[in-house]
Amino acid sequence: MPTGDRRNIFYPLAATRNFIDRIANGSPGRLALIVFALVCLLFTFLLTLPVSAADGQATALHDAMFVAVSAVTVTGLVTVNTAEHWSFFGEVIILLAIQVGGLGIITLAALLAKAVTRQLGVRGKLLALQGIDTGRLGEVGTLLRIVILTSLTLELILALFLVPRFIIVEDSLTEGLWHGIFYAISSFNNAGFVSHADGLAGFTTDLWILVPIMVGVFVGSFGFPVFLILMNAKLDFRKWNLHTRLTLTVSLALFALGALIWGALEWSNNATIADMPLGEKVLNAIFASVMMRSGGFNLVDTNSSTNMTLLATDALMFAGGGSASTAGGIKVTTVAILFLAIIAEARGVKNVSAFGRTIPEGALRVAISVTFLGATIVLLGTGMLMAVTDEPMDRILFEVISGFATCGLSVGLSEELPPTGKYVLSALMFAGRIGPISFASALALRNRNQLFRYPDERPIIG
Repeated sequence: MPTGDRRNIFYPLAATRNFIDRIANGSPGRLALIVFALVCLLFTFLLTLPVSAADGQATALHDAMFVAVSAVTVTGLVTVNTAEHWSFFGEVIILLAIQVGGLGIITLAALLAKAVTRQLGVRGKLLALQGIDTGRLGEVGTLLRIVILTSLTLELILALFLVPRFIIVEDSLTEGLWHGIFYAISSFNNAGFVSHADGLAGFTTDLWILVPIMVGVFVGSFGFPVFLILMNAKLDFRKWNLHTRLTLTVSLALFALGALIWGALEWSNNATIADMPLGEKVLNAIFASVMMRSGGFNLVDTNSSTNMTLLATDALMFAGGGSASTAGGIKVTTVAILFLAIIAEARGVKNVSAFGRTIPEGALRVAISVTFLGATIVLLGTGMLMAVTDEPMDRILFEVISGFATCGLSVGLSEELPPTGKYVLSALMFAGRIGPISFASALALRNRNQLFRYPDERPIIG
């Protein structure tokens, strides 16, 4: 194709890119936020189309936007029943939004730029860093390939386990194929969307379905930088970097802790698992623990859980999964660094360290900032929802944390909220997926490099 023709074809794309660049004003963080918002609007438009709804009627804007943002941010909260409200076309759009959101809008944008321009420049790598967070520019090109190949490969493996079982359960090749693919993508991307009207309620004892979904959610919460290390170092613990060690250690610890806490608190709850056999109780505790940090799937009605269980779930949802993963929350490495800092301070040790490595002070400041900003966003979101609904604060807080942490567990509040409340939750999911630090820096008017330092003076703390 002649160069002139090719330039004419890509002119609208180039014009749009230039317009976005002017708004972003050279900030990769702000550009990432804009691209993410535009993709959410695109899927919102697609879901408002009459063809997307099962009844052939246009879906209300607040519901379409809520579900679109929930899918792109791989959250799983919904305001309408996915299997009943949406047509097959609408469900395909939701699944596509989950896949795009799981891979990362910025990752796909960077790959598209590389495909068109045949190279990924420094700016493209900086943009990609907003989505995959590898920390080093030299790793971006490799990690972009790892992101795509790893995601598709693991989703394919999950589908190979799920599809045959769903074919048997549904007694239909097409139904089994659709449900198997849907749950494979939804579970690996920690999305929590279900393609059955009653969710997973019909499969509460089916290990051929529940185990692959649990594995998909748990592995998906590790994060792509961890996948890169595991692919290179395999099971050689000595070759793992600090991030990989912290992520896997804390993830396993929170998984065990979550199962013990959930099981203990719900063991005698007649509304959930009290009447179940021992094996089913243990299975439910393990399943709930995996889902509380980001998965969003549930076997029992979350709204029937005890208040203590909801509080424990709040904490685990806020912690979330691994950095640069499909999970949400403030991330397990943030939790690990804060915990290690508390231990170091209690022991009177100046430096924060783990696994024979010293953690820089800058990393501690970022961990504190992420936690504080995350808590602030949750506080503001809770206050805003309290202003538009009369629901009790514990229900509101649970839904807010689930939205911000892109978890997807729900006490049913999302469906009951007025349109204003649904827009608030949509904004929380958006902010949670972008990340508190990236969100704040993207909104900053300009970046400042301070070239001086004030004298030290220590205030009284505590």
